[in-house]
Amino acid sequence: MNSQKKIHFEISERKILLKLFDVLIVLFSLYFIGSFFDFKYFSFSTTNFYWVIVLAIYLNLFGSVFEMYNLQVASNQFQIIKSIILTTSITVLVYLLTPIYTPLLPSNRLQIIIFYITILFSLMVWRIFYVKFLASHRFIKKAIIVCDKEQLQELVSGLENVDPHYKFIGFVNSDGEQNFKVNYNGIKSIKPDDLEKFFKSNSISEIVVASQKTEGITANLYNQLIHLLENGVIIKEYTQLYETITQRIPVQYVSRDFYRYFPFSRNNQNQLYLLVSRAIDIVFSLIGLSFGLVFLPLIIIGNLVGNKGKLFYTQERIGKNGKVFNILKYRTMVKNAEANGAVFTTINDSRITPFGKFMRKTRLDEFPQFINILKGDMSIIGPRPERPVFVQEIAEVMPFYETRHIIKPGLTGWAQVNYSYGDSIADSLVKLQYDLYYIKHRSIFLDINIFVKTFSTVLFYRGQ
Repeated sequence: MNSQKKIHFEISERKILLKLFDVLIVLFSLYFIGSFFDFKYFSFSTTNFYWVIVLAIYLNLFGSVFEMYNLQVASNQFQIIKSIILTTSITVLVYLLTPIYTPLLPSNRLQIIIFYITILFSLMVWRIFYVKFLASHRFIKKAIIVCDKEQLQELVSGLENVDPHYKFIGFVNSDGEQNFKVNYNGIKSIKPDDLEKFFKSNSISEIVVASQKTEGITANLYNQLIHLLENGVIIKEYTQLYETITQRIPVQYVSRDFYRYFPFSRNNQNQLYLLVSRAIDIVFSLIGLSFGLVFLPLIIIGNLVGNKGKLFYTQERIGKNGKVFNILKYRTMVKNAEANGAVFTTINDSRITPFGKFMRKTRLDEFPQFINILKGDMSIIGPRPERPVFVQEIAEVMPFYETRHIIKPGLTGWAQVNYSYGDSIADSLVKLQYDLYYIKHRSIFLDINIFVKTFSTVLFYRGQ
C-alpha cells in the first residue's frame, strides 16, 4: 500500500541511537580537539584502543544512572541538560581515577579541563539537536485505534503518557454506534467504510485493535482490516503493544485470562540463574551491611534526636509462595503509628518523623533488610513484599495480585525504579503491572537494568 510514512524508530531503537551517538559524538570531538589543538591526554592509536572502550562504557553506564536514556528526560531540554552535567562530571572523574585502562593523569591540569569541556559541550550540542529536530518531529508515529467509545480516553492516554511520540489520530468505534463524535485529544472518528481511505491520506503507521467485545468487530470492519493487512499494513493487538511500550502487563484489560501471560520467564525455574542470583544476593548483602555499619552512628544519633524510640522494628510481610516472614527496618514513624489500624503510607504522611522522611528518601531505612536477604526471605531484586492485610484487600479486587508471590520479594524491583511510592489500590495496580512484567521477562539483563536504575532513584532522592 502506497502510504507516505515517516521513518519511525521504536523505543528500544531510540535508546540504542542515543547511546551510540553519545559515544560517537564524544569520540569525534576528542579526536578533533587532539588533531587541531594542544590536547595530548586522550589520543587514538591501536595500542591504546581500550581507552576508547572504557570511556564508551562509562558514558553509557553513568548516562543510564542519570537518566540520559529515559526518553521523557531525553525529550526535555532542561532535564537533559541536568543529566548531561551529572553524567559528564562523574564519567570524567571516574575515568581520571581508573588505573591501567585509562591514560595517566596529565601533569598539566589544563588538559583535564579541556577533556571535561569537550565531552560536556559535544553532548550538549548533540542532545539539544536531538530535542529540537529529532524528538519533536522524526519519531512521531501516527496510529488508528479500534475500540469501544467508553474506553477510548483510557486506552489512548495509557500509551501516549509513556511514549509522547506515539499519537492516535483516528478512532473506529467497535460498539456499533457509527455517528459517535470524538471529543478527546483531536482524534477523528472514522466510519469502517472510510478506514482504508483515512489510512492512505494520513500517513498512518499502524492500526491497533483494542475491542473486548468481539461482536463489535462487524463483518464489514473485519473485512476492512483483513484487506489492509493483506496490503502490508501493521495491525497490532492493544495489550501486546501496551506491554512493549510501557513495559508493564496490562492486567486491567485482560480480566482473568492469565493463560495469555503464562508461562512466565523460564529463568523462574532455571537453576543456574537462581544459583547465580542467590550468590549475588549474598555478596551484595554483605557489601550492603558493611556500608550500613558506616552510616550506623549517624542513624543512631538521628533516631535518638528525631525519632526518640526504638531503632529497629519488624513487620509481617508475604514472601515467596505466600509464606509470612518478618521484615526488618529502621523505624521512621512515631510511636503507635497504627493505633487505629493498618493504612497505606501516603505522601507527607504525618506519622513519619522528619528524620524518618530523610531515611526513606535516601533508602537508608532499608539497610537492615540485607539481613532478610541473607536469611533467604528476600532477594536483592523482586516485587516489594506487602503486608498480609493489604495483600488480602488488594487480591479481592485484583485477581492477578498473588501472582507476585511465585518468586522471592526484593529490596528493589522493576516497579520501584519505574513508579513512585504507592499509597492506594490504584497505585498498587500500576505497580502490579510492573511486577508481572518482571516475572514474565526476568533475566540477568533486566536485573542489571533495575540495579542501575536503583542508583538513579537514590541519587535523585525519590524514596518515600
